[in-house]
Amino acid sequence: MYKRNWIFSGVYIRIVAMSYIRKYKRGNSTYVQIVFKDGRRISKIIHIGTARNQVELDVLLLKAETLQLGEKQMSLFPEKELKPRLQTTGTFSKLLYSLIKSSYQNLQFDKINDYVFQNLVVARIAEPVSKLDSIRVLEELGVNNISKDKIHRSLRKTIRNNYRKTISGLCVQNRNINYINILLYDVTTLYFEIPKEDKLRIPGLSKERRLEPQIVIGLLVDHTGFPLSLQMFQGNTAETKTIVPVLQKFREEYKIKNLTVVADSAMLNQKNIQDIEKNGFNYIIGSRQQKMPFAIEEYLKTNIVPNDLDVVEGVLSKGQRAIYQYSAKRARLDMRNIEKQIQKAEKVIAGTSTVKKSKFVKFNAKNKKLNEALIEKAKSLAGFKGYITNLSLPAERIIKYYHDLWHVEATFRMSKHDLKARPIFHQTEESIEAHLTIVMAALAVSKLMEEKSGLSIRRIVNLLKPMRSAVLISNTDSSTLEVPPHIPQTLSQLIKQLSRGY
Repeated sequence: MYKRNWIFSGVYIRIVAMSYIRKYKRGNSTYVQIVFKDGRRISKIIHIGTARNQVELDVLLLKAETLQLGEKQMSLFPEKELKPRLQTTGTFSKLLYSLIKSSYQNLQFDKINDYVFQNLVVARIAEPVSKLDSIRVLEELGVNNISKDKIHRSLRKTIRNNYRKTISGLCVQNRNINYINILLYDVTTLYFEIPKEDKLRIPGLSKERRLEPQIVIGLLVDHTGFPLSLQMFQGNTAETKTIVPVLQKFREEYKIKNLTVVADSAMLNQKNIQDIEKNGFNYIIGSRQQKMPFAIEEYLKTNIVPNDLDVVEGVLSKGQRAIYQYSAKRARLDMRNIEKQIQKAEKVIAGTSTVKKSKFVKFNAKNKKLNEALIEKAKSLAGFKGYITNLSLPAERIIKYYHDLWHVEATFRMSKHDLKARPIFHQTEESIEAHLTIVMAALAVSKLMEEKSGLSIRRIVNLLKPMRSAVLISNTDSSTLEVPPHIPQTLSQLIKQLSRGY
């Protein structure tokens, strides 16, 4: 309603223009308009929208009432209590679900054709919890048809149909490993919540000094950290005994020639290197400098102050090269650590430390003193990092490939923290294998989403999870309508990146 004032022959006249909401049907649609009348003449029509069901009609009528009254205009008649025409039945993070599912399909994991397995992978990424609690997570994502029995059947199918082999093959296919054959390898341990031992779950060497039963996991990834193969070993298996079986199995399954593995120095001993060479694999490993390498010794004779990023090469045996690079940044870190070790040694010698041994303490029959020769050697090697390889590639490329090892460490961190692969609650070997298969698939999907967006998977989930769709229900005929979330401009680019194909 609006007012118009006129002055006619000295008489003040007020004409009131009225408005009303009009709805009319045409076919299966209902049109909603606001009609303004100036006296008997229609002066203006605002088309609000077209409804195809009762919920859409209620939404349009509410919008029309808001526009008709305005924020400041008062109604001429007292408002009566009305029962809301629309109510929400719940909200869910459909957007997050669809984007994770899209990346799952980009990797062609849907070829497995297991709806429950797919949703267990999505739930592991959205909120890593137990398999049964995944039902709640999936309901919050808009999936309401997953049950406990369906999960158990899917876990059995995961082992019976060897889903892990299918997933590994699709990962190899997606990353074109036949053409890029530099692979990174590392191991980790996963412990169990229930302290029950068997032939698989056995306490062993733990980097975190845990005493619980554990298993050893060997993970093979490409040069970006994308998972390619995951194998499980008994909890007391030495790390050095896992690498050759993993490489052999990987080569046999995918017929890859000229395979090169990059591993940390702790992963390979001299016997491993001989076994790797005997099986026809190439390698790049970190060098343990237990004594002064001849190449560095000769270099220091002519370079009293080493130059940053200088490279020195030497030959260890037939076909085996040793490459050393000096880094000023690494030298500063090494020197700080050496000084700390010296201070520790001095406390041991003075008897003021509870530690009985120290790297730089020299013991003899009568007393103990600083090992000056060892300290001098450590200082001369400060800043040098060694690499051993049987490849003939330029030294700079060898060093770069080795430095890519941080990708596999990042992938392990993702599995342990973001996807919470541990502690493991499963007890049978089959269910443990199924759990690891879900984790590997979730790793691959998460890495793909990170590559698309440039953000960590936890950051992606935290940003998109609050973007919830709502389901409205009409009190008139109980029909429903799904309302998508409002997407802030700051997230539109992220959603666009995650929506693109691969």
